[in-house]
Amino acid sequence: MNDFAQHLIAWQKTHGRHDLPWQNTRDPYAIWVSEIMLQQTQVSAVIPYYQRFMARFPDIAALAGASEDHVLEHWSGLGYYSRARNLHAAAKQIMSQHEGRFPQQVELIEALPGIGRSTAAAIASFAFGQRHAILDGNVKRVLARCFGIDGWPGQPSVEKRMWTLAETLLPEEGMEAYTQGIMDLGATLCSRSKPACPACPYVDACVAHAEGRVAELPTPKPRKTIPEKKTVMLLLLSGNEILLEKRPPTGIWGGLWSLPEIDAEADALKAVRERFGLEAPALLAPMTPFLHTFSHFRLEIIPQPVHVSKSLHAEENGRLWLDREEALGAALPAPVRKLLEKLA
Repeated sequence: MNDFAQHLIAWQKTHGRHDLPWQNTRDPYAIWVSEIMLQQTQVSAVIPYYQRFMARFPDIAALAGASEDHVLEHWSGLGYYSRARNLHAAAKQIMSQHEGRFPQQVELIEALPGIGRSTAAAIASFAFGQRHAILDGNVKRVLARCFGIDGWPGQPSVEKRMWTLAETLLPEEGMEAYTQGIMDLGATLCSRSKPACPACPYVDACVAHAEGRVAELPTPKPRKTIPEKKTVMLLLLSGNEILLEKRPPTGIWGGLWSLPEIDAEADALKAVRERFGLEAPALLAPMTPFLHTFSHFRLEIIPQPVHVSKSLHAEENGRLWLDREEALGAALPAPVRKLLEKLA
């Protein structure tokens, strides 16, 4: 077991990643932001968002003092927006409960909104050099293959076994290199598809490689039928302005500005008149429908542009008229941004 850690540390120092924007720092804030952004998002996608976010919110106080709208604007397009809302809430909690200083105890880090056991351990390791195991998706894949662990890693009994193993493998020294190394190994060599086994430091000890089971492990999640839903998005146009509607604070695209939606079977002109108090002589030709995939369902979006006579009544209850170019600067869901770009 001890050889596992030493091989990994040596490999990371030579072959691991060392020049990512959030590396080579002990700043827990910078490390925390990167760890949250990297949840369910690839490094290449995160880098530009991370750089813009840190330029605008360089420390905990700046993030805590910003409005949620402003935070979401800088997250727009990265997806999984609850991460941004939790990051904002946690910054406020640090200011109020920890005098603006990021907590060092792993239990206190985990108590912050949006931070689980593995993320707390990663922050404690990188920022404070503490000895705690992590178990994100990359690490689960490495452990499942190297040690031949069967079963879907999301199953409680399998995850518990992996946590026990991960803790057993920890080195006495060099935690930062070890933690980064096991992340790097899973992200670069021991990838989900087309793993580079010949370059792996464990190629001669890997159970999955020896048994020809690399493609089978880790055991995939049992498949479920993904439901499909349908919605009509109204592009209510008055001259060069468009009406945006704020989403509820929780749920899909929570807190973002979006396009008003109606049921696919609803009478669009009637909805425009009764719900928004707007006059519309006729519907314009609908734009091409498209699918947007979430983690747990697929949404068919039918964009319906409508020229209307502008009314201030429509701005009540979280609605806002914006110039089309100005609207692109708002905190928008990715598919809504694409629609507005096509419209422009």
